[in-house]
Amino acid sequence: MENFKKMTIKMLLILVSMAVWSCEEGEGSSSTKPKARGAIGEIVLAIDSVKWDGPVGDALREVFQSDVPGLIRGESMFDIRKIDPSAMSRIFKMSTNIIFVTTFDDKKIGSQNINALFTKDAKEKAASDPSLYLLRSEDEFAQGQEVIYLFGNNEQQLVENLLKNKNKLQNLFQVRERERLEKVLMSRKSSEARVASEGLGLAINAPASYQIVKSEDNFLWLRQPTPNTSRPDISLFFYETDYISEEQAFPDSIMALREKITKKHIFGDPNNQNSYLTIERVDPSPLFKNFLIKENYGVEIRGGWKTNNLSMGGSFLAYVIVDAKKGKLYYMEGFVYYPNEAHREAIREIETILLATDLLDKKEQAS
Repeated sequence: MENFKKMTIKMLLILVSMAVWSCEEGEGSSSTKPKARGAIGEIVLAIDSVKWDGPVGDALREVFQSDVPGLIRGESMFDIRKIDPSAMSRIFKMSTNIIFVTTFDDKKIGSQNINALFTKDAKEKAASDPSLYLLRSEDEFAQGQEVIYLFGNNEQQLVENLLKNKNKLQNLFQVRERERLEKVLMSRKSSEARVASEGLGLAINAPASYQIVKSEDNFLWLRQPTPNTSRPDISLFFYETDYISEEQAFPDSIMALREKITKKHIFGDPNNQNSYLTIERVDPSPLFKNFLIKENYGVEIRGGWKTNNLSMGGSFLAYVIVDAKKGKLYYMEGFVYYPNEAHREAIREIETILLATDLLDKKEQAS
């Protein structure tokens, strides 16, 4: 505990003007600590029960339990396990993701247990700069662990900082969980998918569980077979075409391209070529977001899919990537078929695989 207090003072002195701090590891090697454990998407939240039932709890739910965008049913972004700070046993301290929440003016026993972790100097620094609200500590109790301290001088200040930094806090855990999942998924990669994708100018890093359904010059379809209904049916498909106009990355053009691809290649019923995949336009409406990925312009699309004859449906995540140097446009999508079940983790798996896909340059393709 004393080492942690010293770290807190050190970081506060160095980063007094910052709203997010990163804590160094304490003395001793983290290799002697047990490995953290916990399901993907799960966060243990230590907070006084009265505070959880008030404005701070409302803000935390807004940040961490907002619905995942684009899913066909409402699913919270993270699973929260709320624990009273006095009940933080060794078992809970082994969790992969932990958040401690407090305000320094709170005299209730739960908050006081957390406040005791902060030195007088640390509290004075926070009091002098209301924008300070977060302390980050890795591997504090176990290896591979993320521990976050969210704090404020009072509830109003903390709530304001939580809502102001909502996207940053969500992204912190989203990126972490994706990296954690990637280590599991990529422990065994599909060499067949990698070779087949090179013809498209891509280097697809798909798990070995994904098999090739169809492969052509500019199209590749991978699928993870599901021998039973206890797992989601996930498909990935990739398409390459010439990039000739920025209008190709407009929403209407993307949806038209997607329908062109699925009409030709992906049938809801293999015995019925009139049954193909379309994008759900209304519930949910597709969501588009522009971004840069590895110096290339990209568009993320989230939403629901269905077959044109309404026999099947589910959630999907897609990326359009423009490789202006090669004059190529890539459409990459993963879609889930898992009736009446949660889709969040399947979409997280799709996101992890698609974002791990690299664009090959001409020299790599030639070799």
